[in-house]
Amino acid sequence: MGSTALDLLPVEKLALVFPSNIGRPTKELYTVLGTLALQQYHDLTDQQTSEQLSYNIQWHYALDLVDESDEAKYICPKTLWNMRTLATELRVETDLFGATAEKLAAMFDVDTSHQRIDSVHIRSNMARLSRIGIFAKAIIRFTSNLRRHHPALWELIDSNLIDRYKGKKAKECFAGVRPSQSKKTLAEVASDLYRLVIQFEGSAEVADMSTYKLLCRILKEQCDVGSDGTVEVKAPENISSDSLQNPSDPDATYSGHKGQGYQVQIMETFCEHEGEQKDSTQLNLITHVQVEKACQSDAGALLPAIEETLERDLAPEELQADSLYGSDENVQQAEQLGVKVISPTMGTEKPGPCNLSDFTFLSNGHVDRCPAGQLPALRKRKKERFSQGFELERCAQCPLAESCPGKTGGKFFYVRYTEKNMRIAKRRQFERSEAFMEKYRWRAGAEATMSQVDRLTGIKRLRVRGMKAVRFAAVMKAIAVNLARAVAAKRARDRAQGFYLDQSWGASRVILLFKERVIRFWGSISSLVREKCTSPVIAQKAA
Repeated sequence: MGSTALDLLPVEKLALVFPSNIGRPTKELYTVLGTLALQQYHDLTDQQTSEQLSYNIQWHYALDLVDESDEAKYICPKTLWNMRTLATELRVETDLFGATAEKLAAMFDVDTSHQRIDSVHIRSNMARLSRIGIFAKAIIRFTSNLRRHHPALWELIDSNLIDRYKGKKAKECFAGVRPSQSKKTLAEVASDLYRLVIQFEGSAEVADMSTYKLLCRILKEQCDVGSDGTVEVKAPENISSDSLQNPSDPDATYSGHKGQGYQVQIMETFCEHEGEQKDSTQLNLITHVQVEKACQSDAGALLPAIEETLERDLAPEELQADSLYGSDENVQQAEQLGVKVISPTMGTEKPGPCNLSDFTFLSNGHVDRCPAGQLPALRKRKKERFSQGFELERCAQCPLAESCPGKTGGKFFYVRYTEKNMRIAKRRQFERSEAFMEKYRWRAGAEATMSQVDRLTGIKRLRVRGMKAVRFAAVMKAIAVNLARAVAAKRARDRAQGFYLDQSWGASRVILLFKERVIRFWGSISSLVREKCTSPVIAQKAA
């Protein structure tokens, strides 16, 4: 497995950045990319990664390092940081994920016809800040950078404002605000921020600073500025979910359900017998990984996932997802791509014994029978709208009339619906069947996958900030999970085929297992000799 994975590393992308005729020779790129992958798998800091590469013989074996020199087995944390930044900018992780997924699918003959998709919320390396903290942190960062790069402009700021946001005094002023004083303090910091934006809005030097742009963004997202220059802080419900959550990570957004951070979409194959045997020889392969902002809806992730797996020949025939993915539009477009989406419908029906999903439909979309068993006396269709007429007298006497979706007309009792209503009604009928329950129960396995990814790699709390760095870390962790699953499947297959020694076994356990196999072997030989020998004396000696 190690040599197979090493061959897939896209070193050619990094090699283009290091010309052979300029500068000092770079580190061996297979070692660099392999080290970055192992770092994400084990969730290590740069210093810990450098130490593991230097002293861990398992890493040497995995990276195929035979040279015993320090140059081959050492990489300083600064070089590791630079290489990771370069790999992040080049999006090396995307090529590596696609290559490993395709290779493992071919090696293990993975059946991609049945897949499931779900998302997991993750956090970057940023603190949770209140609204006061967001304003204060942005002001502190701006004034600090302005003093460093443009000291003459920094001196133009009101000294009282500078004193409020300086050192420990700022922490004491804004971190220990009582709830009763928070509204007043928030108005004060919003006013300070507005003063800074107005003071430097005509300066070309300051306008290009990233910290000044953050001030402008916060002012736009969090405040309303009157024509007379008064600043009013918006109510929390009027603030967009994609607003700034922390100046340290401008790409992070907010999810009302899960909080600040990002979300990762993960799609994987599954076997319908995965829970019936402890050591499965089948490989459940992650076929798609996509990092998104936390404020994005899962509904927009389904079709991109299908399209990406189609490009790699890893697309499913049936895809299981929760109700957020299974909108009628998504189901129809996925069907055009050759994928059947199995998902509960959004929302609920009105309470009552008679809803549109209780009607039976013909293949052409018209109603066959109502829940009371009555046949329509009139069937009409105009474009995407259906109109079904039932006899007035019979419907007036029907015990289900109060909850029926139809309405009384001049000649008939009419039930009107669109093609979309009819499709959703049919889906609701299928959801009540045992066949749907039997199929959909496997979607719950996606939760176990999210737990496994977090336990193995620590994906829910990353050590980096920013969309690019978060995407690199999350995708590399998914690659590591795929490789770990492949190793487990390979060991299960080896055990199923016969004698196999796990690397984690100690010497004593190996010896005991060897003795046991030898005893079984000689026992079978002795029984065979007894059967073949005709003389009682020979049989006794053989025994």
